[in-house]
Formats: sequence, C-alpha cells, structure tokens
Amino acid sequence: MTHELQSKRKGPAKADSVVVFLHGYGADGDDLLGLADPLAPHLPGTAFYAPNAPERCVNNPMGYQWFPIPWMDGSSPEQARAGAEQSFDDINAFLDEVLKREELPAHRLALVGFSQGTMMALDVAPRRPDEIAGVVGFSGRLLDPERAAGPVTRPAILLLHGDQDPVVPFESMALAADALAAVGFDVSKYVMKNTPHGISPDGLSVALAFLKQQFSAES
Repeated sequence: MTHELQSKRKGPAKADSVVVFLHGYGADGDDLLGLADPLAPHLPGTAFYAPNAPERCVNNPMGYQWFPIPWMDGSSPEQARAGAEQSFDDINAFLDEVLKREELPAHRLALVGFSQGTMMALDVAPRRPDEIAGVVGFSGRLLDPERAAGPVTRPAILLLHGDQDPVVPFESMALAADALAAVGFDVSKYVMKNTPHGISPDGLSVALAFLKQQFSAES
C-alpha cells in the first residue's frame, strides 16, 4: 500500500516539463520548493513539485523523513530499510500521478534531491520503467551501491557536494559517481567549495544549466 504524498506546486498552468524536489531528513517540501523561484525564470515552462516525505521525523516532529536513521534516532537497520522501501513505492506513485496530471511523458521529468532526498532519487530514478530527463543530487550518497548494478534505465546524473560537509561525508560524491559510472551512467560531479551541508549559489547555477540541457535534449 502506498501513501499519498502531500505536495505544493509552482509553475504555469500548462507545463512542458516537471521538476520534483525531494527534501532531506527532518525537513519538508517547502524547504526546497523555494528553489523554484530562482529557477523558474530560466525554465519558464516547468512545473515544480515538492512533496513531504510520508513519515514524521523522529528527531524533528515538525519535519519529515523518507526513512529513519539508526545512528541518529535509535531505529533498527530493518526499520530503516523498510522505511526506505515504502518511500520508494510512495515516490514512484507520486511521480506517476504528477506525469498523469501534467499530461507529460517520463522524459520531461527531472528529480532534484538534497541529502536523504538525493539517496531516494538515486535509487528510484534508475528503476522506473521509462527513463526520466535526469537527476540532480545535492549532498547525498548511494544508499546501496550494489543495487546500482541492476538499473532499468540510465538517466543522466549530476552530483554536487560541499567540501566542508559535516553531515554526509564529501567523499560520498566520488563513491556514488564511481559506482554509477561503472554500470554505464553518464555522471557529472561538481564540488561546492567552502560549503557545509547545503546548496551554494554556484551549485544551484550548475544544477540549472544541467536541467536546461537535459530538457532541451529531450524536447
């Protein structure tokens, strides 16, 4: 059974592309939906969605989580895996509904994740039956590198990470990129210099250029 994810939308009434933001642990959709404001003028035909994860966050009841984190909230590895698997299903159902609502094919959809949201995007996108336009992953990592070896599709991927990140190790970007490239993904990397666990202005500009390129290529 899937949960219906609650989300807000920004963008034109009739869109020709869609960006779905997946937020980090303890945050909510509004945390990333604000990125639509600087992006929208450069992606005028794009609708932006930012769903809340299905579970309230144990460590921040005002926010949400895609899955519990054992070393942060005392959950078990089994609970973490079960939470992630449920969220995979919930996100896929949400993406199906968004594409149906916007009357767009999969190649007009891109995912933009941050931290735990990046972990979800990197797992969900390659297992969808139809290839999406691309994935932008800020400050995250691969949840299970072994699962990267069995993709259904191979969307283009851009990984960005702050070199001063105290939450998700900076080295996670290279580990993810290497694992994905080894099984045929087109992966680009960008270092957000002097940046902690966040999104720098230059990183957002690089992400915008990637999205424009991918939507142009798939138009």
